[in-house]
Amino acid sequence: MIEPGKGMVIYNPTAGARDARRELQQVIAYLEECGWELALRETQNRGEATVFARKAVADGLRAVFVVGGDGTINEAVNGLVGSDVALGLLPSGTGNVWALELGLPIPSPVHWHPLLGAAKAMLSGQVRRVDVGRAGERYFLLWTGVGLDAAVAEQVEPRREAKKRLGPLAYVIAAFLVAKDFAGTPVEVNVDGRTISARALLIVVSNTQLYGRILRIAAQARLDDGLLDVCIFKGFGFPATVRHAVRVLAGRHLHDPRVVYRQGRRVSISSARPLSVQVDGDPLGHTPIDLEIVPRALNIIVPAHAPGDLFRMGT
Repeated sequence: MIEPGKGMVIYNPTAGARDARRELQQVIAYLEECGWELALRETQNRGEATVFARKAVADGLRAVFVVGGDGTINEAVNGLVGSDVALGLLPSGTGNVWALELGLPIPSPVHWHPLLGAAKAMLSGQVRRVDVGRAGERYFLLWTGVGLDAAVAEQVEPRREAKKRLGPLAYVIAAFLVAKDFAGTPVEVNVDGRTISARALLIVVSNTQLYGRILRIAAQARLDDGLLDVCIFKGFGFPATVRHAVRVLAGRHLHDPRVVYRQGRRVSISSARPLSVQVDGDPLGHTPIDLEIVPRALNIIVPAHAPGDLFRMGT
């Protein structure tokens, strides 16, 4: 059980396809009944969740509860890394990959009002110390993608209204439009001093297992193992992309000789031409990029029913 104390709720009103204000009021009332003393902060511009999270650290709060999606979570993480303030989640975004990783209810026809259920799951859980990745100067909790998926993120990000209206379908449409003309690019990926040269469509450097809601690209990843999990999807053109997608859906991609899998603490990626980079679903820039793991740098609230294989045994 999580001991109550002073906390902050960071609410992103532009996350997801529905207005969560009324439900959020009910959740805040519930948390306050449980003994929490909460300050509500609403983001208006990109980066404000980081500013609010840093204020929570400066004020010595016990926890920050993010009401938003993976992008808002990433911003909060960048304000909380290295502190003792715990990150909690009340999912209201589009992708909600972190919520699915933890086994939390997300907005859907099954859970049209998931925030209260998520709040109860949070309070019944425990605080765990986990790793984060760092891509350049940006921290990430989930993954960094280079190539195809980052190009998709660049297509979706400027179209916020379409993203809100279509939800995950916006990513599916953008993925098809980008993938049909996306060619593989010669890359060099250095993992802890060992270099892999390949023509790659996509490189995913993961801190967590789940990717894109239903895809478990890095099933061997653990949140506290001090390692990044690197998957390099080799190939050229749309047929290779489709072949990889089918094998990932079937959970067979790591048995494919056209997929290279490595674990390591430091990863450097360069390419014959600049490739797009995304961090936790948001565009970051282009290659070259240096990444590293930052061990046990963040406190998170983990629901009691979260999958046990997210962590190393005995820790």
